[in-house]
Amino acid sequence: MTIDYSLIPSFLIEPLKRHMSFNAGNILINQTRNIFNIKNRSNLDLCINIEKTNNILHINPFHEVVNKVVKNGGIYCSCAETNKQRKVRKWKKGKLLFGPLVIFIDFIYKRVIPKLPIIKKVYFFFTRGYNRVMSKTEVIGRLVSCGFNVLEIIEHDGLTYLISKKVREPYYDMDPSYGPIFKMKRVGYNGKLVLVYKFRTMSPYSEYVQKIIINENKLDLGGKIKNDFRITVYGKFLRKYWIDELPMIINWIKRDLKMVGVRPLSEDYFNRYPKNIQQLRIKTKPGLIPPYYVDLPITFKEICDSEKKYLIQYFKNPIKTDFYYFFKAIWNILIKRKRSR
Repeated sequence: MTIDYSLIPSFLIEPLKRHMSFNAGNILINQTRNIFNIKNRSNLDLCINIEKTNNILHINPFHEVVNKVVKNGGIYCSCAETNKQRKVRKWKKGKLLFGPLVIFIDFIYKRVIPKLPIIKKVYFFFTRGYNRVMSKTEVIGRLVSCGFNVLEIIEHDGLTYLISKKVREPYYDMDPSYGPIFKMKRVGYNGKLVLVYKFRTMSPYSEYVQKIIINENKLDLGGKIKNDFRITVYGKFLRKYWIDELPMIINWIKRDLKMVGVRPLSEDYFNRYPKNIQQLRIKTKPGLIPPYYVDLPITFKEICDSEKKYLIQYFKNPIKTDFYYFFKAIWNILIKRKRSR
């Protein structure tokens, strides 16, 4: 059985051909917000839903049901309107002087109110989650958390279409990082993972998008991701002045971190370090103030060398080394006005 091309939006046919064989024809094409319209199907080669993800009340449960009905290696095509696309649409709708006003009202109604305690329950009761605001990061991250690998992203007529492949079971993560303060898993003393607190600078579900964006954008000289679209506008400001790291004081009080020490790293970044530096790192706790602000390295190699130099000195004379690094870092930050990139 072959697929009936007439059922598929024409602009999706060629992209879909790049990622699947059209010899089998167990497909489902829908425009639905309702789980019941798909849950009775099984072993699908291709599932297309042309309803905007923004209009689905329970997005993750919907994706999880799709995961069940699509076979391993099967394709799921969904679409959404990102917050940037929404801003363009609202600006055109408002026109001239009314554009900023329309965008401001939309921001308050669709982004602020849905996040306020108690009020958000009333909001979702009446709106049923219809036409919610979603970032590109959240759209991708929700798919990844529900067991799909995003293969291709297509922007067409003000919407973003995502072609993804089922690669595993969903995580069934009912507690993704969504609030202003969130916890990140970081490699700590003896290689054990600790939960480090930070102010949010990225869109929700960013933790699921890291590998995708590294492959897409690569890393800069310092080992950070180039053109990281996960970082919000206010997030860039918080990072520049280290405001995002203030909640890490909680970790210092809990004794997960010490005042001066190498920066706590995710497992992915930790594994990028040379083995000898990995072994040095886990012999002591990470710190709030890293040696980065003393040596001001630029490339990833220079960062590794800076941390290695600090760790070797620290193990020889802990108090003297941390005392020096603390005051030298404060001098560079306050007097020389060095800022985080």
